[in-house]
Amino acid sequence: MAKVKVAFVCNGDQPSNLYPMFVLASAAAALGEEVIVFFTPGAAAALKKGFLEGMEGKGMPPMKDLVEGFNNLGGKMVLCELALEAKELERKDLREDIGMVGATGFMADIMDANVTFSF
Repeated sequence: MAKVKVAFVCNGDQPSNLYPMFVLASAAAALGEEVIVFFTPGAAAALKKGFLEGMEGKGMPPMKDLVEGFNNLGGKMVLCELALEAKELERKDLREDIGMVGATGFMADIMDANVTFSF
């Protein structure tokens, strides 16, 4: 069976955005699918160093474990490059396991996505 590409767009830094997205993204990656998560400027704060590792949700696995598992399974996280100026961030303040991409680059990368989710 051909590998499926799954794209996720994360629009916020709240647990209600991040937990379902990381659970589904990790599940897709665990099935061997190619998974790309695009963080909009509205979700940029979630990519500050230590933010995700400090997140806990009642009845949910530790976010740290979800992110680590996602990365170990080959998942890819990218931040919209507009977030740096829009949210007054510097690259040095962000996680090292993310890439930066513009909207055009992200769209080009997911044009062949089989499934897309937005949180």
